[in-house]
Amino acid sequence: MTNDQMERRLSAALDKTAPDDVDGVLSRCTERKGTVVPMKKKNNRMKKWMQAVAACLAVLLLGGGGLLVQQAHAVTSVVSLDVNPSIELRVNSREKVVSCQALNQEAQAVLEDMDGGRDLKGVKADVAVNAIVGSLVRCGYLDSLSSAILISVEDKDQARAQRLQQELTNVAGGALGNSQAAVLSQTVQQDKELEKQAKANNISTGKAALIRQAMALNGSLTFEGLAQLSVEELRDLIEAGAPGMPIGMQAALEAAAQYAGLTTADITDADVDPELDETPAHYEVEFQVPGKGELEYKVEAYTGQVLTGQANVQPSTPVNPSGDIGMEAAKSAALKHAGLSTAVFTKAERDYDDGRLEYELEFHTDSAAYEVTVDAATGRVLDYEKENLRGGTGGTDIGAQAAKAAALKHAGLSEGQVQQLQVEWDNENGRAVYEVEFKSGGMEYDYVIDAATGAVLDHETERDD
Repeated sequence: MTNDQMERRLSAALDKTAPDDVDGVLSRCTERKGTVVPMKKKNNRMKKWMQAVAACLAVLLLGGGGLLVQQAHAVTSVVSLDVNPSIELRVNSREKVVSCQALNQEAQAVLEDMDGGRDLKGVKADVAVNAIVGSLVRCGYLDSLSSAILISVEDKDQARAQRLQQELTNVAGGALGNSQAAVLSQTVQQDKELEKQAKANNISTGKAALIRQAMALNGSLTFEGLAQLSVEELRDLIEAGAPGMPIGMQAALEAAAQYAGLTTADITDADVDPELDETPAHYEVEFQVPGKGELEYKVEAYTGQVLTGQANVQPSTPVNPSGDIGMEAAKSAALKHAGLSTAVFTKAERDYDDGRLEYELEFHTDSAAYEVTVDAATGRVLDYEKENLRGGTGGTDIGAQAAKAAALKHAGLSEGQVQQLQVEWDNENGRAVYEVEFKSGGMEYDYVIDAATGAVLDHETERDD
């Protein structure tokens, strides 16, 4: 709205509030005996006064409106969440998210169900943190006892930073549910050089501040090298006095596999936990081998030497003799077999079946759901199932976010009031649905939402024992 339009509207409003009704007043007056003093209209002067008031109000409202818009978009706090994925929230003075950004590739996968973080714009910071931590748990980043998440708050106002830090730390702890992961938190002073280093290494300023703590303990450590470590590795490293540069979790996995006479392509369900604050500092590595079950190794954290574990493992059958085509190639092979160019994948896993490495894939379009098994060595489709969705979805799919919102609305809850929120697409008797599960107030909620319409098809509520 322009200044002129605003002024005209305010002038009209004032006319209604205090109308120029001199003639009306005179007509309602009765003459009394004595001298009659005629009343003269002074509407021009009154009108000019009202127009001046309207103009002043217009300026005030327009200016105030502009100020409110500026305040809504002005960033007062920067909140970062780090595990290995690094995610940054920019927050205004009302603690609402102005923007959400994935700082590395792992973070992009975490925010995938939130439209890359765009769904979090405008929500309260505590709700956004609850959603992100829940996604980190579902993606397997916070499922071990030694895992940790770092929450950092950067703000010129230290009192506000500390208040927000405490609030979000409590929210993250609640969102972890049964996970025993640790929540670390800190406030960070604004530092241009720190921001520059963080940006160059695709991490948050919060993680960069943690790296500086390690470098202060050992000047031979490099920022770039430490940036590759997870938050739990950095935490343990600082507690141990940062005696050296650890080899990292991926290198520890490769060292254990090599000691076993295997490659990382020959193993499944690998898990690596850093124990850098123990003596000796080491990585605990676990993985599955066909015909041998689960194997465990301890790898020295600074040299890569395998301390314990079985050497020269021989699988019961030759493992993947012709190589591995990779996940993307397996997806392409499945889509080609189905006669599709694109689809929404709901499952994409690599696993062994009778000693053969396979890719198990599930995906859907708006009219059908597919389950396909692809040979990892050759790309050949080993098994194929297609089920038409009853009536299709009308060419639409509301998406996981809308399904979640429908369930929460029906339950009369906000996202900040629930824990362990999970949303999964499924094909239920030929109908595309979203299964939404969450907990709140000692109760468990299970919803089935129509993927086409968002209608609640089924719901159950029971006490969480």
